[in-house]
Amino acid sequence: MSRLIVISNRVSRPNKSGNQGGLAVALAQALRESRGIWVGWSGEITENFTGHIGFSEDEGVKTATIDLEEQDVDEYYNGYANKTLWPLFHFRIDLAEYARDFEGGYNRVNQRFADTASPLIEPEDIIWVHDYHMIPLGQMLRDKGLNNRMGFFLHIPWPPTRLLVSLPHHTKLVQTLFAYDVVGFHTEEWLESFRHYIEREMGGTVNGDFVTLNGRTIQAIACPIGINAQEFSRAAVSDAASSMFEQVRRSLQHRALIVGVDRLDYSKGLEERFNGYARFLKDHPEHHRNVVLTQIAPPSRGEVESYQHIRATLDALAGRINGEYSDVDWSPVRYVNQGYPRDKLAGIYRAAQIGLVTPLRDGMNLVAKEYVAAQDPEDPGVLILSRFAGAATQLKDALLINPYSPEEVSDSITRALAMPLEERKRRWQSMMKCVEEQDISWWRQCFTERLMAVQREVEEKKPQIEAAE
Repeated sequence: MSRLIVISNRVSRPNKSGNQGGLAVALAQALRESRGIWVGWSGEITENFTGHIGFSEDEGVKTATIDLEEQDVDEYYNGYANKTLWPLFHFRIDLAEYARDFEGGYNRVNQRFADTASPLIEPEDIIWVHDYHMIPLGQMLRDKGLNNRMGFFLHIPWPPTRLLVSLPHHTKLVQTLFAYDVVGFHTEEWLESFRHYIEREMGGTVNGDFVTLNGRTIQAIACPIGINAQEFSRAAVSDAASSMFEQVRRSLQHRALIVGVDRLDYSKGLEERFNGYARFLKDHPEHHRNVVLTQIAPPSRGEVESYQHIRATLDALAGRINGEYSDVDWSPVRYVNQGYPRDKLAGIYRAAQIGLVTPLRDGMNLVAKEYVAAQDPEDPGVLILSRFAGAATQLKDALLINPYSPEEVSDSITRALAMPLEERKRRWQSMMKCVEEQDISWWRQCFTERLMAVQREVEEKKPQIEAAE
């Protein structure tokens, strides 16, 4: 049996708390089954890069990590990955920063990952590279002589051609994707944007799932990621979740809860969400004192200036809304800058009559699926979902909105609060069916089976090649 080698920016080791994300759980399961290895950055900084690999094994999952220099983190992670690619791929060209040092650091660190991983890889291993931090890694592994089956999955949107061409050396970066055998995206929209770029900018050809450039053909597919729906549903009725549910409900004093859970990031539409909620309070004074918005927004990437700006903006907006509408025993906004374990988060979701998931652009957005999975089947809440989230292509029975429009946010909250139980149950049942059927295991199999098919094609052709020789 072939081993699976997972390579990503960060490694998530299994833990007994049960609070790992769905992606980490799915990959860990695959690594156990195949006796594979997860390779990535340790998260630690070293004064001088030595190439030393830290090996570990936790609950049957082997990991191999390296420490990076401070300059590496500044240029590769904070720089090219999160100041250049992240804003550009989320359609925020106004925030993208282009610097030669960033690009140089990005390529240098990818080469370090290639140097680290290549001695660990055996000829029959399957290599699965993840996300925008590692786009050129496949080509660097090929340059070291590796002929393994290799796949790449992009967990964020692929931008339209008209935006991608603003990236210096964009064709050189995209060319490296043709070192992989299978390239995956969450939605048909992102896949179509990739195809369009290959045809229009690089003169490649597209034939169904097969994309050809300069004589090299790869498979490019849409394969939406899911969650472990059954596990999350169980977590929603666990002791920890039930305790959190009761705590939240007591604090609300019979008021309706609207919940948002997002990393503190400009792509999540938090400023627009607060403005839409303020519009709701302005237009519907009859709902004052009867509703509370709880926004959970753990800080992220604090070293990046644009993230500091969004935090300051939200602090000010939450204060302004509470200052304008609060009463002595009611505040319309609870703004929380901390994260919660998954079981407690499931209890918060279950306590909320409305899940407000309104990113301006998102590859998928698993919070939407988690909110659905956490609901009480007999009294489910209503999901309000941005049509610009990847999840909107699957969760069509959510209330789909334009997050840029305060009026649509306000109207959707009003509609959700008044929605009859039978309609809530019908919408939830439809969404839950999708969440359960296209879960995290389905996603993993969808992608890895394509890579296995590449192997079968090679094996089927091998006798013919030998005969021809």
